[in-house]
Amino acid sequence: MKRIHTLLCAAALLLAAVPSKAQLIEGRHGSDDIKIGVAGYSYRKFDIDQTLSFLQSMGVKYFSVKDWWLPLDSSKEEMDAFKAKCASYGVEGYILGPIYMRSKEDVDRTFAYAQRYGSKVFIGVPNYELIDYVIAKVAETGIKVAIHTHGPDGAAFPSIYKIMELVKDPSLGVGCCLDMGHSVRSGEDIAKIVKKYHKWIYDIHIKDETAPSKEGKTWEMGRGVIDFRPIVKALRKVGYKGVVSVEFEKNGNNPHPGVAESIGYLRGILDGTK
Repeated sequence: MKRIHTLLCAAALLLAAVPSKAQLIEGRHGSDDIKIGVAGYSYRKFDIDQTLSFLQSMGVKYFSVKDWWLPLDSSKEEMDAFKAKCASYGVEGYILGPIYMRSKEDVDRTFAYAQRYGSKVFIGVPNYELIDYVIAKVAETGIKVAIHTHGPDGAAFPSIYKIMELVKDPSLGVGCCLDMGHSVRSGEDIAKIVKKYHKWIYDIHIKDETAPSKEGKTWEMGRGVIDFRPIVKALRKVGYKGVVSVEFEKNGNNPHPGVAESIGYLRGILDGTK
């Protein structure tokens, strides 16, 4: 009788140790269908090895490359070595920029830089009068340009609407790097923009804000005013295939805790939103 009791207890413990179906994820994580990255500006005060180590620790595989890590006059050999270093951390520098272009010479130099890197698209901010020249360079090289939006602070290209006004046709290869934080600070409906103008969107910077106004500042995702659920639904609805990169402007001297918190929150939103 004692032996039977012991066996029953052991069986009960074994069953208790097996997680129920409700506790297990079935299939892929919801966050697996969106490429999560980090905008390089977030780690603007850190060298490339420190930055790549931070990204590796979060399991982030994509980041945008700023020219303080890879100057615009870098040779192809230097670029290849840079890409090999990134790969050694399991990370891809998937896009270059933002790069500001204030003259035709700047445009030529930037496109040549992107060509040496092997880019299909880069984040650029040309002066308004250079738009036609940029469109011509896209036609010549096949390299697209994602113009970064800068919100209500008086910088060029406050929104996707200014890009559309100047470029006019999304098939010309000049589109948008949509900064969602700046969009909210401008009072824009991000989900509506994604659904209606997705053909213009080549890249995305995502962040939370303290207020839906010009006075808003970058905040850890999940602590601010933005409801990301309708945005995620819109991205899925249009089948967005690009990268969604967290950009964390707060606390440049110690951004990593905020970036990590934001990445974790973004994954949770992606997992929990159908």
